[in-house]
Amino acid sequence: MKPIRILLADDHTMLRQGIAQVLESQPDMTVVAQAGDGREALALARRHQPTIALLDINMPNMDGVEAARRITAELPETGVIILTMYRRDDYVFEAIKAGASGYLLKEAEMDDLLAAVRAVARGEAVIDPAIAGRVLAELRPSPPADPSEETLPERDVEILQLLAQGLSNQEIADRLFIAEKTVRNRLSLIFRRLHLKNRTEAALYAVRKGLAPPPP
Repeated sequence: MKPIRILLADDHTMLRQGIAQVLESQPDMTVVAQAGDGREALALARRHQPTIALLDINMPNMDGVEAARRITAELPETGVIILTMYRRDDYVFEAIKAGASGYLLKEAEMDDLLAAVRAVARGEAVIDPAIAGRVLAELRPSPPADPSEETLPERDVEILQLLAQGLSNQEIADRLFIAEKTVRNRLSLIFRRLHLKNRTEAALYAVRKGLAPPPP
């Protein structure tokens, strides 16, 4: 199995190097590059095309949200995780809109960070439990949609429901007895139809529309 290739960007050198040491100690992970600001992170992402870009928000030259936006636009196969001290909901929403698949607080346990890296590498979405409830409360089910709103086929609704439960593409395929490639293709169509950037936005959409319950 290929290792998870990680780009780590944070302007606090000691913190960045400490996280890098922990990541490098994992048999399935390797840090391919480190950056001290967002602009350098973007350049290194273009060069190394990592599996995961782990970004701080508050960095000089280009912040983590803008770096996430550009990385996900240019390198859709790279999963972006925001690692920050900020709990503010607006930062979370901006990061998700920018294409981030994960949002984790720096106070999180290192085991949680490692689990998040592996989850996003599998194509899943991760929001720190300390803020997930608040974020999803903002997205509680809305009133019934206008009849003019485009309706998803039943199969796409099933896929969205399972995605919102945190299942990977392969797990969704196994549950619905279809090919993993079919799940990938249907999700691409769903994202395009609903103007969603990634799995995180899709999961939040499912909760907002009442297709899936928020986590406890």
